[in-house]
Amino acid sequence: MMRKWLSLALVATLAACVGGEKNSAPSPKVSVSSSDHRPAKDLFGPIALPSQQVPESFGSYSQGCVGGATALPETGPTWQAMRLSRNRNWGQPVLVDFLEDLSRKAAAQPGWNGIYIGDMSQPRGGPMSSGHASHQIGLDADIWMLPAIRLDLSRAERESLSSISMQRASGAYTNASWTRAHHEILKAAASDPRVSRIFVFPGAKVQMCKDEKGDKSWLRKIRPWWGHHYHFHVRLNCPKGDKYCVDQAAPPPGDGCDDAQEWVNNILNPPPPDPNAKPAKPKPPITLATLPAQCSAVLSSR
Repeated sequence: MMRKWLSLALVATLAACVGGEKNSAPSPKVSVSSSDHRPAKDLFGPIALPSQQVPESFGSYSQGCVGGATALPETGPTWQAMRLSRNRNWGQPVLVDFLEDLSRKAAAQPGWNGIYIGDMSQPRGGPMSSGHASHQIGLDADIWMLPAIRLDLSRAERESLSSISMQRASGAYTNASWTRAHHEILKAAASDPRVSRIFVFPGAKVQMCKDEKGDKSWLRKIRPWWGHHYHFHVRLNCPKGDKYCVDQAAPPPGDGCDDAQEWVNNILNPPPPDPNAKPAKPKPPITLATLPAQCSAVLSSR
């Protein structure tokens, strides 16, 4: 609770120092209403600073916003935020705390001095113009698979450096870059009670299921998903007291290893396409009118 109120006191300081020149001026006041039908990504994307509100998430991970967000410092003793030009190193204070804690655990692994952190959320959350359907309520973060050896990267280097892929055979297996350290960092993240689930490519989940010799209950939170071979995606539970934050349903019971193996089997031997399947209808863009009503106040707040 104290962290929430402290974050409000820091907003004025953040306005001067977070994100470089891009964020040096106050965010313009946005005139909106809860019935606004403009694409929400066009409203949230340009806002450079968080709202001056108590930190709180509104809505769900893929349809919501966040008030009073906190910035992850661009550089810390065991982490660096990447792709600073995107201005997506924002989140609930609980997310910032989690990332700092995980980075210290990662720094204890051989070959790692910490972690590189990709996209979190925009200053006020909401839909993004590119890259994610989720990351909207300040409780999601991408952790690069590339070991953070250097923690003195310049802003330019953080734009040009790329992570590395851990997959082979279209995600059915891990490749030679996968190490036990990756396993331990993911285990540390999944073992944290603040974490709801972690998304990673199917072959990594299967490999961890094979390699883990002790209690496998933490593997329940590791969920196979396409595309997560350059980074893994951590999603936190809604903080206690955030009554307008919508948690994702809990993962199915069990360690999920059989389910992950089924994903791998389908990669190696794809099932025949359903001849009766109808093409999926394109989803209409999310508008402010379709977000929780509180998001209009988040947008229009100083």
